[in-house]
Amino acid sequence: MSERGSYAKGRAKRDEIVDVALDLFARMGYDRTSFREIARLAGLSQAGLLHHFRTKEALFLEVLRRRDDRNEQHYDENLGHPVSVAGLVKIVRHNSDEPGLVRLYVAMSAESTAPESPTRQFFEQRYEKLLSDVALDVAKKQQSGEIAEGLDPAAVASLLVAAADGLQVQWLLNPDRFDMGEQLGLLSKILSGVSSEIRK
Repeated sequence: MSERGSYAKGRAKRDEIVDVALDLFARMGYDRTSFREIARLAGLSQAGLLHHFRTKEALFLEVLRRRDDRNEQHYDENLGHPVSVAGLVKIVRHNSDEPGLVRLYVAMSAESTAPESPTRQFFEQRYEKLLSDVALDVAKKQQSGEIAEGLDPAAVASLLVAAADGLQVQWLLNPDRFDMGEQLGLLSKILSGVSSEIRK
């Protein structure tokens, strides 16, 4: 097999592993998903799995990247463009269908706050992009009159993203009595109402 063919085959197997892990985390949860089960369903030994992902953290991060990419493709109206406010609300609403992935995200984002955490760089870059995307959409909404110009787009974006993360924790603690998508949508509506008051 050519070097290019070998690389393509390895890339395909790596993608298959991530797909398997993504499905297991979504259904079984972070704590109940084992490396051994991921390897088995991907048709590999544990040693074979470690050839593609040397640590669990590396695989978990790739799963979160795949989740982010999939969510943007399926749940954001600005496909191929920065994440919008409406897209963020839709993504959070969809997350209620995948408690295992939400739990994985919450656990790893908390762990990333440690200076030596291997996940820190991923989350720093993720937040930087997400905040920039949402702030850009807020600025567009200010131009159209949906959000008051007197509000700082970066501050509004930070509040929305912080609310999304905090709502996920509340939902994990009380999923039967808490709708995080509706709550974040309410905050978005409140911003529009605040804008109307500011313009008066």
